Amino acid sequence: MLALTELRVLLIAGCTVLILAIVARGLCKLAIRITRRLPFLGQVIVNICPPFMFLLPLLGLQAVWAAAPADTLFIDAAEHINGLCIIAVVTWMGICAVRAVQQVIVRQNPTDIQDNLRARRIHTQTQLLVRTLSFFVLLFGVSSMLMTFPAVRQIGTGLLASAGLAGLAVGFAAKPVLGNIIAGLQIAITQPIRLDDVVIVENEWGRIEEITGTYVVVRIWDERRLIVPLQYFIEQPFQNWTRETSAILGSVFFWVDYSLPLQPLREELDRLLDAVPELWDGRVKVLQVTDTTDKVIQLRALASAKDASTAWDLRCYLREQMIGFIQREYPESLPRLRIGEAEA
Repeated sequence: MLALTELRVLLIAGCTVLILAIVARGLCKLAIRITRRLPFLGQVIVNICPPFMFLLPLLGLQAVWAAAPADTLFIDAAEHINGLCIIAVVTWMGICAVRAVQQVIVRQNPTDIQDNLRARRIHTQTQLLVRTLSFFVLLFGVSSMLMTFPAVRQIGTGLLASAGLAGLAVGFAAKPVLGNIIAGLQIAITQPIRLDDVVIVENEWGRIEEITGTYVVVRIWDERRLIVPLQYFIEQPFQNWTRETSAILGSVFFWVDYSLPLQPLREELDRLLDAVPELWDGRVKVLQVTDTTDKVIQLRALASAKDASTAWDLRCYLREQMIGFIQREYPESLPRLRIGEAEA
């Protein structure tokens, strides 16, 4: 059974926790109200309030355990567990503060606008840097907790004394993790990719949907997801269609007979593009003969669009309409040997 000393310590600890929990809640409400009109500081306060409401009572408990008589039955274990909880809550608070920075930056740079290149660049940098910083905060917190155990400190000293082969093995095992962390920092700084960039990866067309600390999620056009390690975008070549701007050129190819007059086809191309201002951005339009054989000629219609998705729709539209125009106006100019070659 607990002695009178232990009961008194527990009673003081309970009262301390209750009082400081009320005080912490009141301080959080007051701080949120004061910083309501300060976007950055206000978001930080909102984020760190949940861990702060645990931290203040834990600090009070630690003071109670420290002031308790040294011969109290459970004092050493309680003080150690309380110290671990304080480290965990401080780590939680640090991660919350880091994420508050990300939330403020993302809110001030919306991506739901037409020219969102700068916003996407900032979002990508912020996300990668925040995740990297959160990892190091968590690593520091876990390391601090482990260092409170004497046995762990002794094991660590022994491992350091005989690092040799063990250190080499750990290095090889940690290489993918460390490589992805370094790759994440390189991507954040140099920005070969950003969120919502249009890319061609492994011969797949898609958009950068998510960038984590170890991999990138590419949303492919048919709703599949391609998971690519971060290091891939540092070590392997890939296409980024929105690196500087989202505008792009779309091309459509036709094989026709030599007898087809080109001027009416150019006039039809002009008419078709003028009819779809929502697809054609007005920068480029051209029809050229790009190849010839002994039987047919190759025509290329080139038109510009504001982004890759619009360029795809524009190409399909031009292909359908131009084929229809040739079929109606110049059916004799379709490749004449198409049926004969199939029979042969």
